[in-house]
Amino acid sequence: MLVTGHQGTSGDSDGEDDAGGADIRPGRRGRRALKVVGGVLAGLLVLGAGAAAWAYLRLDGNIRGVDIDQALGDDRPPRGAATPAPSPYGDASPLPDGALNLLVLGSDARSGAENRELGGGEAGGARSDTAMVVHLDAGRTSATVVSIPRDTLVDRPSCPRQDGGATRPASGVMFNTAYEVGGPVCAVKTVETLTGVRMDHYVEIDFAGFARLVDALGGVTVTTRQDIDDDRSHLTLDAGTHHLDGRQALGLARTRYAVGDGSDLGRITLQQDLVKALVRRVTELDLLTSPTVLFEAADALTDSLTTDTGLDSLGELVTFARSLGGLTADRVTTVTMPVLPAPSDPNRVVADEPEAGRLWASLK
Repeated sequence: MLVTGHQGTSGDSDGEDDAGGADIRPGRRGRRALKVVGGVLAGLLVLGAGAAAWAYLRLDGNIRGVDIDQALGDDRPPRGAATPAPSPYGDASPLPDGALNLLVLGSDARSGAENRELGGGEAGGARSDTAMVVHLDAGRTSATVVSIPRDTLVDRPSCPRQDGGATRPASGVMFNTAYEVGGPVCAVKTVETLTGVRMDHYVEIDFAGFARLVDALGGVTVTTRQDIDDDRSHLTLDAGTHHLDGRQALGLARTRYAVGDGSDLGRITLQQDLVKALVRRVTELDLLTSPTVLFEAADALTDSLTTDTGLDSLGELVTFARSLGGLTADRVTTVTMPVLPAPSDPNRVVADEPEAGRLWASLK
């Protein structure tokens, strides 16, 4: 959700950085997500332990896990040291505070039929439209979020498959083909090959679940800068302010060909606006006063996630969210991998070296 060639730090008064980067607030959103889940369980305790247990099992069971470490083995960049720190919540269990790298993808893979109805992938297919590497510094009080344009041409390595075989390596192919041919495992391996940086965790957000989350929150309000009429994302909007339901919000996040020059740049700008609209909407709502809305939001949120096996339980996600308690908006930097037009295709880009290499080296 970041603009190619720009970087900045979010947190100024109007919600945008000087370079046009996204107003990404993982510290606030992480704590708010924790409050949502905790509030659901606390509210259901009023109804009895049985209801609380059912809610926990429902939310925990929503999350899908992929054992990426087992699939990739030891042929990977070295893992950084993760050290515990005293809990800011005063309990005896230390929270992890080591530097960490996460690959975050947006995909249409988890609910094929529903995603196809919403304009997603074809039957049997899977695509990733958004890719970000999130680097948490030691102490987890500052972070760098790096986007990789989906149209970047890369050398895709051979990746293990669930059937015991392997995908074929390929040179000069689009970055997002890694997910298409080999799922999360190949996406992670391709990113690690491209960057030389170990991905400690993997988080995938499903588009259909995202739409359900927006509906559970009662929609979001955004202001578009130009008319949009995109038959691929199934969205038609006049320039101006609109209150969008989940289907429309998803269409906005996927709109590309009806804005700007039809590249990722226009879509990234729309996604930035949508992220800020979602943050505003969650801030507006007092979810703890409405157990029904609270549960629906938490259910949609967890139902949209696929993670590696280190984050595939509600308890692990809560611990991770708590470890971000000291992360503030003014300590989050957004940047896009430096790219240049590809010599072989003006509609594609390639990593701009040595600048891209220097960026990745700074995250090790």
